[in-house]
Amino acid sequence: MMPELTFGSLFAGIGGFDLGFERAGMKCAWQVEIDDFCQKVLEKHWPGVDRHGDIRECGRHNLEPVDVICGGFPCQPHSYAGKRKGKADDRNLWPEYLRLVREIRPRWVVGENVPGLISTMLDEVLSDLEGEAYTVGTLVVPAVAFDAPHRRDRVFIVADAERGRLQQGAGSAGQAGQRWPESGGSGEDVADSPGRGEQPGSSRRNVRGLQNEVLQAGGNTNYWAPEPDVGRVAHGVPSRVDRLRALGNAVVPQVAEWIGRQIVEVEATR
Repeated sequence: MMPELTFGSLFAGIGGFDLGFERAGMKCAWQVEIDDFCQKVLEKHWPGVDRHGDIRECGRHNLEPVDVICGGFPCQPHSYAGKRKGKADDRNLWPEYLRLVREIRPRWVVGENVPGLISTMLDEVLSDLEGEAYTVGTLVVPAVAFDAPHRRDRVFIVADAERGRLQQGAGSAGQAGQRWPESGGSGEDVADSPGRGEQPGSSRRNVRGLQNEVLQAGGNTNYWAPEPDVGRVAHGVPSRVDRLRALGNAVVPQVAEWIGRQIVEVEATR
């Protein structure tokens, strides 16, 4: 039997990635989250998990090795609702995310952000991971693909260290390449869209077929309970603003679960 995969959660929020990956059969080893309200939520649902606050104070010295690092790094530098300064924004914490990837060297990295990332610094994120010998795939997954009652497009970055090593050493994507299709299907192709300056032999993968598979994975209406027929103004709900903010920033667990299951399936073939 394959050992249980472990993951570490960066910018954990209220645990959207964590819940999804646990549903996929992985075990959470640690969480990094600076927000006080979100930390309380994480403590309630993951009481036995090692937890840290500021990512800038974390590293190999206090985070144990894991198979997967996941996390949605802050979106404010990339969101269309802001000034979109990208890497020039002092809230850009992708360099800290990358630093931990370099220190911990997980087999997989799964990042998440808003679609605005595509035109601010997605190329830099992909190049950073490729520079660390990861093979990288990108896709845009809407929450509505899993029957959520809203669209909520998000960019997901999936990086596989083993395929990167195989490509560098043997010029082949190996078995895992069969799971992250190179072509076919429909949907927006982020990593390999024309004019992105990609060179022949790049480790980036065309994931249109994967996105089509995501869209076909919808239809499970058991995921989403109907919204109750209540007034839109809530009085006396504790921490209402914090709850709404945390929900708005959260990764949809059903999407994380689907991605997590693909990772588990690939690892089972190795």
